Formats: sequence, C-alpha cells, structure tokens
Amino acid sequence: MNPEGVLIVGTGAMACLFAARLAAVGVPLAMLGNWQAALQALSRQGVALTTLSGERAVYPVLATSEPDSLRGVRQAIVLVKAWQTERAAKQLQDCLASEGVALTLQNGWGNRETLSDYLGAERVALGVTTLAATLLAPGEVRQAGEGIISIGEHARLGPLVAYLRRAGFTIEVSSDVEGLLWGKLVINVAINPLTALLGVPNGELLRRPMAQALMRHAVDEATRVAKAQGIDLPYANAVEAVEAVAQRTAENLSSMLQDVRRAAPTEIDAICGAIVRAAHQVGVPTPVLETLWLLVRALVEESSSDLRVG
Repeated sequence: MNPEGVLIVGTGAMACLFAARLAAVGVPLAMLGNWQAALQALSRQGVALTTLSGERAVYPVLATSEPDSLRGVRQAIVLVKAWQTERAAKQLQDCLASEGVALTLQNGWGNRETLSDYLGAERVALGVTTLAATLLAPGEVRQAGEGIISIGEHARLGPLVAYLRRAGFTIEVSSDVEGLLWGKLVINVAINPLTALLGVPNGELLRRPMAQALMRHAVDEATRVAKAQGIDLPYANAVEAVEAVAQRTAENLSSMLQDVRRAAPTEIDAICGAIVRAAHQVGVPTPVLETLWLLVRALVEESSSDLRVG
C-alpha cells in the first residue's frame, strides 16, 4: 500500500461507506479487518456503495487482516465497533508510522483513550460524524443519511482532511470535540438501545408514545450527567435535538439494531454503559439508562462471543 494513502480500520457499514467514497475519487487506500466474509467479498468484488439517490457502484480495494503488509501508513481512520478498539489499536501498532495519525470516528466513549494507550496520544485524533450507513451484505453498503465530520485540531491531519474533502465529505474543525462527542453520545443513548430492543427504525420511536417517553427520560439522564461533568452539549435543547435526528433518519435502522439482527455484539457498553459509569462518579442517578444497558446486554449475551464484523 502507498504509505501516503488512507488505511480504513474496519470492514463494516461505516468503513465500507468511507472506503467507497474515497476510492471513487482515486484515493489510494486499504481496509484492515478480521471479518473473513467481508474480507473475502471485498477482495473478490470490491466495495459496493448504493447512494442516497439509489445509484450503485463498485470500487476495487485492498482488503487484508495482516497489518504487517501495511507498514509505514501515515493516515488511518478507525471505524470498528467500540468493543473492537483494543484489537484495532494492537493492529495499528504494527503498521502506523511513527509520524502517522489515527482518526477515530467511532461511536461511544473511551475509544480515543484506548487507542492512545497503545499508539501514544500524539498519534491519535478525535472526531465525530453524523453520517449513517446500512450494511446490506459483506462488502456492500447503502448510505442512510448525510452528515458532517467534526474533528479536533491536530497537526498531522492535514493530508487526511484534504482526502476527505476531495471525496465530498463535509469537514468541520472544532475546538470542543469532546462536547460534540458527548452530544452524539446523548443522541445514541436515546435512539440506539430503544430501536434495538423494539426492533424498529428510528422514526418509529416518535410514533409510539411510551417509546418517546422513554427516549426523553434517557436524554434527561444523560444530559444531567454531562452537566455534572462540566460538558457543554452542542445544542440548547437535547430532547429537540434527539427527536430531530430520529425524524431526519426515520427509515434508518440504527447500528445497534443492525448488530442485534446479525446476532453480533453491540456497542451498548460504550454508550449506555459509559454514561452510567460516569454517572456513578458524579453521583447522578440514571435508572432508565442502567435498565436499557442491562436489557440490551441480556438481549445479546447469548451471542457475545460472535466477532464477525470488523
């Protein structure tokens, strides 16, 4: 692989979305993962993307499970599930250049810290994205919503940002990415577990009064935890922000629901679990979030050893 290219760590929905859009404009890239079905599909036929307008295209990509073959890469985007971050960090140890940078655009809290433990803080950048994608089959993805990528300032991100803008992504540089990350965490904690438990698309939460009430309780608890930690959320009214996202992505299946339907592990520990743990530290009660956390864990605990996607 060209060391000046981009390494996509992951082979799931978001990884395929980014790989396809970068490949479409000629950016040299590789995909690193451990999901054999996806690696085989990507190597055999490339990454397939269906756009919001319904157009489908396929792009050849280099897909591998061997980080040794990618040594010296300077730019990486980490798009694995939160529970796979430690494995991804160990792989990046074997291939990310000493002067390189890994940008995490993952869901949940704690990914940057895990990556920094293995790579050093100077090689890790934090970002948040509101883009959405649905995995149709191994190596095949449908874009499920437009959005932006917000990133923190980092001296090594220049070339990667240029590639992303070339691929048509909207990039914003923020001085408070932690606030943005918490803002996304509040949205995820309100939508993802409920859609996973009820088996419904995002918009259905607004059409069911009890589901909407639970969503608002989850938002209220998460917002109080953020406030107790001194976090400034990126919106004035969290309930309105969450309901606006649910409406805008009404037909979308949340990533957590997609995981449950594949009998794969979810990111519930890095979403609900992260807020509950933070709540214990600041003494804020979160009975709804703790219940949602335990319910989703109970839903998937039979398949918790399934490591298929990544």
